[in-house]
Amino acid sequence: MTDDDASIVQRLEALRRELADLSERTSDDRAAVTLDQQSVGRLSRMDALQAQAMAKAADERRRLEIARIDAAIRRVGEGTYGLCLNCEEDIEPGRLEVDPAATLCVTCARNRG
Repeated sequence: MTDDDASIVQRLEALRRELADLSERTSDDRAAVTLDQQSVGRLSRMDALQAQAMAKAADERRRLEIARIDAAIRRVGEGTYGLCLNCEEDIEPGRLEVDPAATLCVTCARNRG
């Protein structure tokens, strides 16, 4: 593994840790909502259910992003990191700087869009 590859993996692993830590810190937000009508009013319960649903959706997005990061780390090991999965051309360095787990070059991403 080259120094550049090691640097990319370190960056991806740092992003992965950040997402995993955020998921851990927000686990209480996804916990079951108590529906005790004696202690909480109907609107408060609705708000709590909505907040729980939003927290679950955010956690799912984090889970998907972690999967993208894991795939990018595998591509580094395989020597295919930075190649478009569609056309197999190089992904622009600026695009990888913004999204190090990018799988498509700008042209292919636009065409899929």
